[in-house]
Amino acid sequence: MTLSIHDLHKAFENRIRLGIMSALAVNEYLDFNALKELLDATDGNLATHLKSLEKENFIKVRKSFVGRKPNTKYSMTPEGQKAFTDHINALERIIQSQK
Repeated sequence: MTLSIHDLHKAFENRIRLGIMSALAVNEYLDFNALKELLDATDGNLATHLKSLEKENFIKVRKSFVGRKPNTKYSMTPEGQKAFTDHINALERIIQSQK
């Protein structure tokens, strides 16, 4: 069986985007501050990567207010779930082929 790194999704090459998707894979949703703390990212860096994933339609954004404070929550879309699962499966196949 021939394995290729081309089976990996380019959107998940960055550690922040990979971290976002990993966190959202096991949580129904997370807000901006939770992702920022979890990934130890700056506001600007996290916002840039979230925007990239949103453009790919891999994450969904819900904005609301908690009291008078704005709150932005992120969740994984079905397309994002499939792309991320395919990416993880490709990684696992590459790892298994090296054993």
